[in-house]
Amino acid sequence: MERHGQVQADNRHATDQSGATWLTMPDGQVLYLRDWPNPSARDAVLIVHGLGEHSGRYERLARWFLTRGYAVRSYDQRGHGHTPGQRAAIRRSDDLLRDLAVVYNDYTASFGRQPLLLGHSMGGAVALRTVLDGRVEPPALILSSPALRTYEALWLRRLAALLTRILPNLPLRNGLPLDGLSHDSKVIEDYRNDALCNPGAITPRLADFIFRAGVSSIADAWRLKVPTLLLVAGSDRLVDPSGSRDFADGAWVTKQLTSRFFDTLFHELFNETETGRHQVLAQLSDWLRRSSAV
Repeated sequence: MERHGQVQADNRHATDQSGATWLTMPDGQVLYLRDWPNPSARDAVLIVHGLGEHSGRYERLARWFLTRGYAVRSYDQRGHGHTPGQRAAIRRSDDLLRDLAVVYNDYTASFGRQPLLLGHSMGGAVALRTVLDGRVEPPALILSSPALRTYEALWLRRLAALLTRILPNLPLRNGLPLDGLSHDSKVIEDYRNDALCNPGAITPRLADFIFRAGVSSIADAWRLKVPTLLLVAGSDRLVDPSGSRDFADGAWVTKQLTSRFFDTLFHELFNETETGRHQVLAQLSDWLRRSSAV
């Protein structure tokens, strides 16, 4: 077995001529893996990206972890990035949870110990719901602007539930305001020009999953058993930060949650302008130092 961030060779992995690595899910779907190995790593982090983006957008964050002694892996979720298939579409309502469990356990086996888990936006909802369901038990969980509540009207949420039963993979526009990603205009420009990003794509089944995962995670906040850092953009225009506040209120009894709210920052906390980004990373660094997971 190879450790310290190197991919273990078995019949679930494949490497193509370009050197890209793929992991096959139990239903035959292949996911694109992206590794930032660290031969001297003492710990590892698995990053779960958000809606309409891909693992490559976490290069700078991965490098930040590398300099602090971590190996890093991320992957392109179904319907995203290099992973093949219809954009922003899933076959079953819990596909993203199943996928994360497989990727997490595979990384645990290849690295030799359980990695920390970090999820952003939709990826935060996926990571949190997977942990609350007991599908994975990371030593620590980091949530960045998790999509626990949206700004969508009730009638749109009901429509998504209805369409999930009759036209689950109907291509739709999500209408998210990309100018709310960050105060850094280059981040927005790079996102718009990134061929692997699909900023407007959504399907009813995926939308319904996001809505339901957020509601159920808030209701189940009292079940949190993992040391968790919740980083919230107070001026978020893509997800409603009140969902994170309600989750924090419900999870306080567990004594597992540390919450940090950044009132003036936008959605992508790790891609904010330098002053804001520095504040976020300082809080993350301090929490990692104090966490019993490291």
